[in-house]
Amino acid sequence: MMIKKLTAVLLLFFVSVFSFAQSGKKLDKIIKRDYQIIEGTISKISDKTVEYSLPGETLIISLDVSQIARIDFASGRSQTFDVSQGNNASSNSPIIAAAETKPNRIAVLPVPYLNSDTQESSEDMAKFAQNDLYNKLIDKSSNIFPLTVQDLRTTNSLLHKAGIDHNNIDETPIEDLEKILGVDNIVAAKVSYSMNSGTTATTYSSGDAKVSDNNKKVKTSDVSTTTASTQVYYYYTVYFDMYKNASKIYSQTRKPFLAIKDSWMDSITYLLKRSPIYTKK
Repeated sequence: MMIKKLTAVLLLFFVSVFSFAQSGKKLDKIIKRDYQIIEGTISKISDKTVEYSLPGETLIISLDVSQIARIDFASGRSQTFDVSQGNNASSNSPIIAAAETKPNRIAVLPVPYLNSDTQESSEDMAKFAQNDLYNKLIDKSSNIFPLTVQDLRTTNSLLHKAGIDHNNIDETPIEDLEKILGVDNIVAAKVSYSMNSGTTATTYSSGDAKVSDNNKKVKTSDVSTTTASTQVYYYYTVYFDMYKNASKIYSQTRKPFLAIKDSWMDSITYLLKRSPIYTKK
């Protein structure tokens, strides 16, 4: 009787563990061209269709690749689908849901902020760098006339709907970004950095000297203290590009002179003032 009860308990335990593992399973993410995001498990990809099932279901659903912009797999790999794959779609179904283009409008893209040693990207710093560049453009609005800067909330909201962020912004063609954002000008920057540290030791001495009347020898009583300080050095490379009507009109790379934490911001300012959209007043 006890063996049967123990067997039942163990069976229930394994079923619970299996159910928990299933519920915590990472899902594939399908980003459609109409900005809809579908989460599920992809079972097959062909030249024309992608087959997947929804969480908790076994029914296989087929989706035409012409409707798909990108797939982010649970493994971390991403696959972007060429826009040309949508040529066989109905003419009534646009490949990219384009926003109304506003002439002489410039958008600031998220700024990838990448540690070149670890290949890790910081989302917080990407937003901070984007905001810094945006504020620099706003502050110099009279210097970039007739361009106006698109509000960051509008830019980031449209990018979010399209499934685009600082991790995959470089994979999206500029012409697609201009259609998504409804602008004819784009500024795209990227910050790559590495870090190093050095230690500096400083010794301080103090004491007094005494002279003996007998042997004329000098006696000293010195006290020395050594302190060590560690300095972190940041080595940045700033990439700065500008586009107008999908054509690159400016591309520069700059390494800041000083190896301090925020020196990349000075490089952004330097490159902006030398871009073709900037005029001195």
